[in-house]
Amino acid sequence: MQYRLSRAVLVRAATAAFVAASLAGCATAPPSAADVIARASKAMGAAELKSLRYTGEGEGFTFGQAYLPNGPWPKVAYHSVVRTVDYEGAAMRDEIVLSRAEPRGGGGYPLQGQQRNDQFVAGEIAWNVVGNVVAPGPRFTADRIHQLWITPHGAIKAAQRNNASVSAGEGGVQRLSFTQPGRLRAMVTVNADGLVTQVDSVYPDPVMGDTQVSTTYADYKDFAGVKFPTRVRQTQGGHPVLDLAIKEVQPNAATTALAIPDAARNQGERVVSEKVADGVWFVAGGSHNSALIEMADHLVLVETPLNDARTGAVIEHVKTLVPGKPIRYAINSHQHFDHSGGVRAAVAEGATVVTMAANVPYFERVLANANSVRPDRMAQANARPRLQGVPGDKGTLSDATRTIELHKIAGGPHSDSMLMVYLPKEKLLIQADAYTPLPPNAPPPSPPNANNVNLVDNIERLKLAVDRILPLHGRVVPVAELYATASRAMPAR
Repeated sequence: MQYRLSRAVLVRAATAAFVAASLAGCATAPPSAADVIARASKAMGAAELKSLRYTGEGEGFTFGQAYLPNGPWPKVAYHSVVRTVDYEGAAMRDEIVLSRAEPRGGGGYPLQGQQRNDQFVAGEIAWNVVGNVVAPGPRFTADRIHQLWITPHGAIKAAQRNNASVSAGEGGVQRLSFTQPGRLRAMVTVNADGLVTQVDSVYPDPVMGDTQVSTTYADYKDFAGVKFPTRVRQTQGGHPVLDLAIKEVQPNAATTALAIPDAARNQGERVVSEKVADGVWFVAGGSHNSALIEMADHLVLVETPLNDARTGAVIEHVKTLVPGKPIRYAINSHQHFDHSGGVRAAVAEGATVVTMAANVPYFERVLANANSVRPDRMAQANARPRLQGVPGDKGTLSDATRTIELHKIAGGPHSDSMLMVYLPKEKLLIQADAYTPLPPNAPPPSPPNANNVNLVDNIERLKLAVDRILPLHGRVVPVAELYATASRAMPAR
């Protein structure tokens, strides 16, 4: 038997099928980025959060200050970390009390005892405060802006502001991806409860280029209506940099201390030079110095510090000192990032980078990294690095004009791959971090700094006749000041 269905019945059936299919589609449609952001914002209390202060303790690691090339960052103990974040003003302050947790590597931290560091960023300006002294810190700007916006609540706010996209993971996990142009890329993992559990990010480091960072957030607790993790761990450049236990959290904390002081606003590069011998200049004007040595048909630049901006300013300055001669060599004292942050600018200039042979594989690896987040001079010029290693303990650069001796500083606690530059005719020694002169008439430290003592040992081991030291921090001094600081008697000549 055959049945004929009326047109009306067929239309009703088709309509019902369409509605059912539509409802099924709605039920399985993935959430949008806006949905994920809204859910996370509600779960963590981010919507009404304008600022935040949290306190913790744990351990950190001095990024870019390894004792050995490719070695882990040296460990420090964080006795206290207080971070204040102003999300509306894009500003942050870290108040850190720390001490060394291992004897070798690292820079800027005391060999004994504790030290307090106050570190700031506001907008595009970074600075440090030591005591009552404000020191501009433009080389820290990129990382501090990056750290601000990868805090759990900062990541959600940044994802919303930068039109994040979303992808699904397993177990109800969603991942928000966004780019803050010129500053960072990030992928934010949000779990089924709407909590940020991990941020994988990339920011532009002056040495490493595009630098991979992974930050995990765990053990959330409620603090006055705001959920915040009580354990924070971070790796940077493939090595641990932070393991922090959070003790206190204050939502919407006061942010008046984040105002930019006038002394921090001058972020331009000041470069001054002093002729210390025929064809030799001490190039200063900032926290890190360089030196220029004139050869017959080229120039040798000793140290390319900090970042593109500083080294670029130094390069432009030295061109005015000796017009028409190319910078053929750029000597790097050691691999620590504050002293190698301008290596990329030197490569862009066409200079061969001269460093200890142990540093060459490291620089080959990091200089091969892309720099796509904020292309620097090297990336813009599409320049390929040329590296020349100093084998063993000694190398030379020479022509008919002069001889430049390159000596390893052996046995020091700061780095195992440090070299110093010696000009035998002029009796000048150029070095970094093994000795930074004290202010005039300051009493010598007691006990003597181990790096200072080690430098004296190396001078005497190599039988170098030194009259003056050109330090890559501080002022030009007679060698007698080093000996006094190291509590050593000057040798008879």
